[in-house]
Amino acid sequence: MFKIRPQTWKWNGKLYFSVALGLAWIFFFGMGVFGSSSAKRPNIIFIMADDLGYGDLGCYGQTEITTPHIDRLAQEGMRFTECYAGSTVCAPTRCVLMTGLHTGHARVRGNSGWQGPDRERVLVPLRDEDVTVAEILKEAGYATGVTGKWGLGQPGTTGIPRRQGFDEWLGFLDQRHAHGFYPEYIWRNETMVSLDGNLGGHRNEWIHDRFSEFSLDFILRHKEGPFFLYLAYTIPHGRYEIPSDEPYSEKDWPEDVRNYAAMVTRMDADVGKIMALLKELGIDENTIVFFTSDNGAEIYYFRRSDLIEEYESILQSPGPFRGWKRDLTEGGVRVPMIVRWPKRIQANTTNDHMWAFWDFLPTAVELAGLPSTLRTDGISIVPTLLGKEQASHEYLYWEFFERGFQQAVRYGDFKALRLQQGQPLELYRITEDPKELANVANQYPDVVERIESYLKIARTPSPYWPK
Repeated sequence: MFKIRPQTWKWNGKLYFSVALGLAWIFFFGMGVFGSSSAKRPNIIFIMADDLGYGDLGCYGQTEITTPHIDRLAQEGMRFTECYAGSTVCAPTRCVLMTGLHTGHARVRGNSGWQGPDRERVLVPLRDEDVTVAEILKEAGYATGVTGKWGLGQPGTTGIPRRQGFDEWLGFLDQRHAHGFYPEYIWRNETMVSLDGNLGGHRNEWIHDRFSEFSLDFILRHKEGPFFLYLAYTIPHGRYEIPSDEPYSEKDWPEDVRNYAAMVTRMDADVGKIMALLKELGIDENTIVFFTSDNGAEIYYFRRSDLIEEYESILQSPGPFRGWKRDLTEGGVRVPMIVRWPKRIQANTTNDHMWAFWDFLPTAVELAGLPSTLRTDGISIVPTLLGKEQASHEYLYWEFFERGFQQAVRYGDFKALRLQQGQPLELYRITEDPKELANVANQYPDVVERIESYLKIARTPSPYWPK
């Protein structure tokens, strides 16, 4: 029998309880809706790169970086052209992914928040009452594992993975700790694990390999399913440390760019290993795989500011868009997204359905065959995946605080930006102007008025991220 634990979360000052979710699970599973075998529920793997640009994969137009395995993933699945990250930096985008709440409602809205009259910088953890996709799937009988970068709770807080629904965890709790690829320690469940080969400044264990090994082992041990694996790689985030810059060693590129490209290609090879294992174990057709990035590419791999344009021309990581990580323009928030599920998702398809990370939780809930009783900002995209009629968002919303309080809204063919409070909205016809260069606010006053009305209701106050 599944444990019924009242989950609570706060929105507009009211407290909502999901006891009904637990009761519904008892009904669904107790009455045998899925039958005696749990194999009918698909395994779910969500792979997320760190600072991978929209244009960094061959299937999204990249010509310099080799990504054959991820390109094959796209050939065998569905490639989305209008999928958006939860935020333009790592911690909030991960919170959005886990909780199904966009940054106007999410607990974590920035890499760090402010506390007290002196505005002390703090890392804000998830609370016990925050409901994650892992908690929902775990209570429904899924084995749950996560590896890589977490970013939603420091040691001993309520936000660590094991207290947010994950059975198994290996990786970095603090996103700043995750900047290096030869750390002296990482976390395994709630225990700090020393990496002896990296002590004293040595570089004998490249941490990315541990994350791939964890993933392969987790799949092997839970092959009978169902399982949920969240693989949050820390590449190609800087620092750009890697054992070898092959196959780009002979390229006449800056060292950081060679290392960046090598990281992407090495990650691609490990994605290939995961897909090969699924086929070897005979669970390929009962496993749905998502591949994406947490936000736009990081400009800082172009260390020479005076050469940014020259370096950008090498890889063109933002693809056809303007901006980078920390920008609310498309280059900062639009991300690659590939979803593969043999015999269920039509292979080699491209889809322009507009969706975002807060849609993943309701999508996973529907994939697992569960009733949708938790209120989120998301809409399941299962109908789109299966080629059926799909409900759409009225609008998508983001807010960001590292450069003052900034907001963005995607509404149909339009994208609105307010990069400084008190200033008029900038409006771009994004389907015709993907680089957001021509402000058309004066031409579409009715659209501006509509988006202004959304901005009045899109967020609830946060003590850590005030306007």
